[in-house]
Amino acid sequence: MTTSGHPQLPLSADQLLTSTRAVRKRLDLTRPVENSIIEECLRIAQQAPSASNRQHWHFMVVTDPAKKAALAAVYGKGRATMTANRLAAATTDVERADAEARAAAPDEFTPKLAQAPALVIPCIEGSRDAQPYASQAALWGTIAPAAWSFMLAARARGLGTVWTTIHLYHEREAADILGIPYDEVMQAALTPLAYTLGTEFKPAKREPLETMTHWNAW
Repeated sequence: MTTSGHPQLPLSADQLLTSTRAVRKRLDLTRPVENSIIEECLRIAQQAPSASNRQHWHFMVVTDPAKKAALAAVYGKGRATMTANRLAAATTDVERADAEARAAAPDEFTPKLAQAPALVIPCIEGSRDAQPYASQAALWGTIAPAAWSFMLAARARGLGTVWTTIHLYHEREAADILGIPYDEVMQAALTPLAYTLGTEFKPAKREPLETMTHWNAW
């Protein structure tokens, strides 16, 4: 099957939904990604459902090497902040040991962000100040389906993505790099985009369905 000239993988809807993984290790950092295929995926993302049928989302596509490197640095800084927070919040020896192990683990992913052909940041108009919970849910429930549709469209075309949020510990710095109006637009994630090394991905192991399904009462 093809759309606008870009071939798609022979995946059923169920296969697409169960094999779209968070791809970190199998991103092909050497193969360029055409702007036209990114735009094709974004057009599909535009069709995602949204609260009150109002599309207040934006997608920042970053291909400039210097800006990708700067965003990777913000992500690395966020990773250090997250690790420090987890260590400070640890209340048991087990939690402390886990936080220390994570801090000591080599960071192999941050450098890949700078090398990825494109970084895509889904954004949504709205204030990050305190809002009623229902309003917050509407915002995130609008941008998340659009971003997920983008990721599914990418997978169908042999591209890999992963939803990351660690850079949001220092969101304003990322906004300054890209000229995003920080007080008016919220970033939801930072998603590297690249062709994958091999296209076969399998469903991940999950807990039995009955452990998370509740019928009529908790």
